[in-house]
Amino acid sequence: MKWGSKYGADYVNKLYSMVARNLSKPFRFICLTDDAKGLMSNIECFPIPKISVELSGPERGWNKLAVFQESLYDITGDILCLDLDLIIVGSLDDLFEIEGSFLIIKDWVKSDLTGNSSVYRFTVGAHKEVLSVFENSFESIKKTFRNEQEYLSDMMAKKNCLKYWPVDWCRSFKRHCIRRFSFVVARDTLIPINSRVIVFHGKPDPHDALNGHSGKWYRKFKPADWVGEYWR
Repeated sequence: MKWGSKYGADYVNKLYSMVARNLSKPFRFICLTDDAKGLMSNIECFPIPKISVELSGPERGWNKLAVFQESLYDITGDILCLDLDLIIVGSLDDLFEIEGSFLIIKDWVKSDLTGNSSVYRFTVGAHKEVLSVFENSFESIKKTFRNEQEYLSDMMAKKNCLKYWPVDWCRSFKRHCIRRFSFVVARDTLIPINSRVIVFHGKPDPHDALNGHSGKWYRKFKPADWVGEYWR
């Protein structure tokens, strides 16, 4: 899903290319977007489905719940939802083969049940109440939950279908790829063993990591040249 101007068409195109290189199964690559300009011809584009609440600014992250429509264009079966700010470093086949009606990353910071929705899988139409409850109770929901992934995780837990990916499959760049020991000297970066996806939540983004720009004075690292080998 892509809206606004934070990420350009190049982020979507690179994500498609990474999926194509790392998924051996036949697939459709679909982008729900408000602007399809510049996207590769192999990418199927549809408008972001409308939801019946007004969202603006930071609240627009709740738009991600639009995929939980009872029907989603002509899309059927299991879908793997991927954020744009990630890189794929290993096979995605296992992410479709593991059992479960809903799988998500276990959040790396939260000690509760919250998942990180950078990578999750579900069956189209199987969890339509996620959206309907949100639309009917948005004001109270946003007072209880900080963002869509907290709400989504809570809803799936109540349905007894919340399941997490194996912990080493989806890793955080800033938590798992930057070597420790120094807050002053720029550090080397690495790809964690057995990882499939590296998530760039917050800052830095992939293009920042390539240049060694962390966005934080206390998180110095050397340019991550290996990012360019995968993020293309």
